[in-house]
Amino acid sequence: MTADIAIPTLELNDGTRMPALGFGTYQLNGPTAVTAIERAIEQGYRLIDSAVNYRNESEVGEAVAHAGSAADSLVVTTKIPGRDHGYDETMRSFEGSVERLGRIDLYLIHWPMPRHHRYVDTWRAMVELQAQGRVRSIGVSNFTERHLREIVDATGVVPAVNQVELHSRFPQVELRRVHDELGIVTESWSPFGETRAFAEDAVTKPARKYDRTPAQIIVRWHVQLGAVPLPKSGAETRQRENADVFDFALTEAEMAAITSLGRPDGRLWGGDPDTNEEM
Repeated sequence: MTADIAIPTLELNDGTRMPALGFGTYQLNGPTAVTAIERAIEQGYRLIDSAVNYRNESEVGEAVAHAGSAADSLVVTTKIPGRDHGYDETMRSFEGSVERLGRIDLYLIHWPMPRHHRYVDTWRAMVELQAQGRVRSIGVSNFTERHLREIVDATGVVPAVNQVELHSRFPQVELRRVHDELGIVTESWSPFGETRAFAEDAVTKPARKYDRTPAQIIVRWHVQLGAVPLPKSGAETRQRENADVFDFALTEAEMAAITSLGRPDGRLWGGDPDTNEEM
C-alpha cells in the first residue's frame, strides 16, 4: 500500500513522533467506517483517532488490520470514557480497547469529569501502562489548565497531547499558550467548527490567492498554529483535499485574520470541561 500524500510529523515530549494531521472517526460506524478509514490510510493518513464512546473501535481495528505495510507507521488513538475513570477501571477499560483495536499507540482521557474527580487516578494508571510498554504515548482530551497542572503535580508526567475543541470561532489562544509552556502538543477536534466560517473574508481571500478550498485554508491554519487537526470525511476526494495542505503557507497577517474570528463564546459542540459529563 503506497501513501498518496506524505504528512510530516511532530516530536512529542516523550520522544516519539506523531503526524501533523490526523483522521477523525467520530460518527463513522459500521462497514462504511471501515471503508472510509481504509481509504484514509491509502491517502496517507497515519494518525487515526477513535474513542470508546464513538463505538467504532472494532471498525478502526479492522481497517488497521488491513493496512498492510502502512500499519507500522500508524498512530492508533482511543480515549477512555468517564464511566471507566479510576485506576483499576482504567486498566480494565484498556484491555477492552486493545481487544477491539488490536493496538493502542496514543491513549487519552476523553473528559476530565471533575465532579467525580477520578481523573488523577486514571492518569496514574495510564502512566503505569506507558511504563509497562503497553502504550506508546499518553495524553488527555478537553482538559483545562487547572486539570493539566493537577495531574502533572500528582505524577510528574506531562501529557503528550491535549485534544480540545479548536476552530476559527474558538482558537483556544490562552490554552495553547499553556500547552507551549508545558510542552504539550495541541490536537484539534471539530477543526472546521461551523461551515459559516468558510464564507468569511479571512478564509475566502487566501483561498482565492492560493487556489485552495476554504477547508484547506482552515486546515493549513491549524497546522501553522502548531496544532494537529483531525478532519473527518468518508469521501475519498475530501480526504485527499483535507490532507493536501503542506505545499503552501499562510502569511502572518492571514493567520491573524483567521484567529481574529474567535469569540469568547465560540465553543460550538463540546461542553464546558469543568461541568461536562460524558460517561
